[in-house]
Amino acid sequence: MADTVRTDYLKDALSSFRAYKKLADKGIAQLKDDEFFVKIDEEANSVGVIMKHLAGNMISRWTDFLTSDGEKPNRNRDSEFVLDPQTSKEDVIAYWEKGWQCLFAALDPLRPEDLERTVLIRGENHAVVQAINRQLMHYAYHIGQIVFLAKHFRSAEWNSLSIPKNRSAEFNAYLGQAPREADRERQFEAAAEFGKAQKAKDK
Repeated sequence: MADTVRTDYLKDALSSFRAYKKLADKGIAQLKDDEFFVKIDEEANSVGVIMKHLAGNMISRWTDFLTSDGEKPNRNRDSEFVLDPQTSKEDVIAYWEKGWQCLFAALDPLRPEDLERTVLIRGENHAVVQAINRQLMHYAYHIGQIVFLAKHFRSAEWNSLSIPKNRSAEFNAYLGQAPREADRERQFEAAAEFGKAQKAKDK
């Protein structure tokens, strides 16, 4: 039973990270190039800055995940919130992809017994489950900001990535009643496809 729970946890964690990446990517894809680096106020971060910060965090946290402190000595966190004027959208996206590749390269090979291990983050001991949950919560927080900004910029042109307003009953009917295995990626894809179909229908 314990191994089943641990296997299910790892599967769900991986699926959740993939779903959040898809959510962010679909929001980013709706941005116009000149919106990518826009801050809505002086204290806010642009989508590009948020992506740079997340990628920097991923590279630090997931490189040698089981064997080194997640806060690497060569990480400069403060610099993640500053973009060089010469930095292009393509540069940020390439760095973003590098961060996610690092995450999946570390998470994919984990086995149930690895959940018994302990890793360090800034010198503090974390069970592997704690470390994974910490990053999942952190990334969900910032990806929510990315989606918020993309939706703000697109306004009425926004293609919904979740169940559209007042369409919950229709979405439930769209899913059908057949039993199916819970999967974060599939849940996200279903909601995004439903939203896209409803927008096309309303035109």
